Amino acid sequence: MKLILVTGMSGAGKSIALKTLEDCGFEAIDNLPLAFLPAIVNSDVALRNLAIGSDIRSRDFTIEQFMDTISQFQHNEAIDFNILFLDADDETLRRRFTETRRRHPLALDRPVLDGIHHERELIGKLCDAADLVIDTSETEAADLRQIIISNFAQQERALSVVLNSFSFKRGIPREADMVFDVRFLRNPHYDLGLRQLTGLDTSVGKYIESDIGFADFFTNLKTLITPLLPRYLEEGKNYLTIGIGCTGGRHRSVYIVQKLGAFLQQAGYNIALRHRDLE
Repeated sequence: MKLILVTGMSGAGKSIALKTLEDCGFEAIDNLPLAFLPAIVNSDVALRNLAIGSDIRSRDFTIEQFMDTISQFQHNEAIDFNILFLDADDETLRRRFTETRRRHPLALDRPVLDGIHHERELIGKLCDAADLVIDTSETEAADLRQIIISNFAQQERALSVVLNSFSFKRGIPREADMVFDVRFLRNPHYDLGLRQLTGLDTSVGKYIESDIGFADFFTNLKTLITPLLPRYLEEGKNYLTIGIGCTGGRHRSVYIVQKLGAFLQQAGYNIALRHRDLE
């Protein structure tokens, strides 16, 4: 079992760290009172890897209790235990609290910097005890996610892609991150033998592929999408929705979704297909 204790300065990025660890397959629990941690580790929850957030917001947080708690896990061979400490310089932390108009937990009625200085005095020893210290002063959220993934991901993540065919007459799906219009392809609707069929039928697919421009279009579509998808994953996006639209949402868009889905699945992506206007 892997146990990561996430701590550090308020405003340094602990929430992003915990969310990223959750995306990596950890059971993430934030702001857990330290007294509960041994019970959590010994419960059924521990069947999964754990990422626990604990800092000065926790009800019983003290340096002494923190050090006493971690000593229970540091020498347990059954637990791969790590402390992740998030830090940033005082001015960066002050700016973040000012920009978000949040109150520092130790400066409810005082200037933000007073709370930052006080917190640094309280938890300075934790930085020395940490297995990994990440200074986020010059680090964007996407970069922080990548650092955590590279250090703690149990396996390579795969982007989950939803391919959604639709009719432009009924509007573009609101959840679509990327939209392609395939109304320029030959329309099976005008072939009476194909009108009642859909893009799921082989004869409709052959009709669409007979369009003189189909081969180049589909090659270019794959060429465009292939390098884009890894970039979405790098930015911390785990799910992406691609909309493919045509006039009625029954023939051309459906067939392209099926064909593109097969290509992306072979490339290693988690694929879900939805045909909105066939439902």
